Amino acid sequence: MKNKLVSIALIILTMSQISCSTKNNKTIIPPLSVQLWSVKDQIKIDYKGTLKKLSAMGFSGVEFANEFGPFKNKPEDLQQYLSTLNLQASGAHVSFKALNEENFQKTVNFYQKLGVDSLIIGWDKRSWHPEGVKEVVSLLNEIAKKLAPYNMKTGFHNHDHEFNSFNNSTYWDYIAQNTSQNVILQLDVGWVVYAGKDPVEYVKRYPGRTLTTHYKSRIPEAMKSDQKKLPIIGQDSADWSSLLKANSTVGGTKWIVVEQEEYPNNLSSLEAVALSKKGLDAYINKL
Repeated sequence: MKNKLVSIALIILTMSQISCSTKNNKTIIPPLSVQLWSVKDQIKIDYKGTLKKLSAMGFSGVEFANEFGPFKNKPEDLQQYLSTLNLQASGAHVSFKALNEENFQKTVNFYQKLGVDSLIIGWDKRSWHPEGVKEVVSLLNEIAKKLAPYNMKTGFHNHDHEFNSFNNSTYWDYIAQNTSQNVILQLDVGWVVYAGKDPVEYVKRYPGRTLTTHYKSRIPEAMKSDQKKLPIIGQDSADWSSLLKANSTVGGTKWIVVEQEEYPNNLSSLEAVALSKKGLDAYINKL
């Protein structure tokens, strides 16, 4: 009888350990932000009200795209307003010009006061030119060194052109392989899929480099005839579950940034963002 009780106790203990292990192994998802370019029409009409609506959707942060409404020269006031909405500044898109010798200190001072520590170059056509891409790499490495004393980072955001062939690989691979480890590779999932590449594979190819990732839905040309596919997260063709796991376990991702550039079926920008947020939440809840 004693041996039987010991056996039962061991079984219960083992099951408890398995249960705890399963809970501890649950994928930890980075907080969700939204790129304000997604609602560029609305923030021009009602800046504060639009931020309030994004907060109500459940976002934890916003990524700036050079639009500050009534807070144009008041970064501290903007940070305080974000705080009242339980929002943080997850990062900002800037140009190389904003970080040149003339503008560097002004730009850094502004974003430090706003609480931004990631300044991402959102677009530069040199990044898909055989000689221009070398300039881009050089600039990114130089800026990364200059930002380090401020505990800030720079990075680069892709479009589809960066996945054109170059040096037996792609321009994006060239940028990744020739920039320092502390340069953020802000992968735009929509453009990666549109270019016919696998975003999950690219997160895994460069571990710890996708500190922020744009979760945007974009339908490849070959699938646009499928009326059931829409450029809304959860209504498209991307493997969001695998991407969430890759970002969480390999990418070093600190922020997932939802971006919406298309508004199907006459949806408003806010309605489309809300649907993509809902679709992403559904994937997260299944992990």
